[in-house]
Amino acid sequence: MLLEPFPIALGLVIALLVLLPARRLQLAGFRARWIAAYAVVTWGLGFLLALRPFAARFLIPILVLLYIAPFVVAPERMTRVTRRIRSGGRDDDARPPMKNVTPPDPPAGNE
Repeated sequence: MLLEPFPIALGLVIALLVLLPARRLQLAGFRARWIAAYAVVTWGLGFLLALRPFAARFLIPILVLLYIAPFVVAPERMTRVTRRIRSGGRDDDARPPMKNVTPPDPPAGNE
């Protein structure tokens, strides 16, 4: 049994649209597994919405955020956020030590 050409063409068009933000994620330095997971989830939700729009009120905002986020956020910022998630905390190594600007106490014998 062969599939109809419309769903195949629709899946290919959605895949091409998903590749644009996926390329942006690659340029930002994301790992290939994260990019593949992003592309599969975005493609699956888009394909589901295109074929069966039963949850359109729920899926459309999610898809818009998934599609627009890689273009809006700068690549350096996305990399910094994911680096914090991987390391489990703040990135204190990159910051210089805090400068002490408190004035020294006057000597005790000058009263």
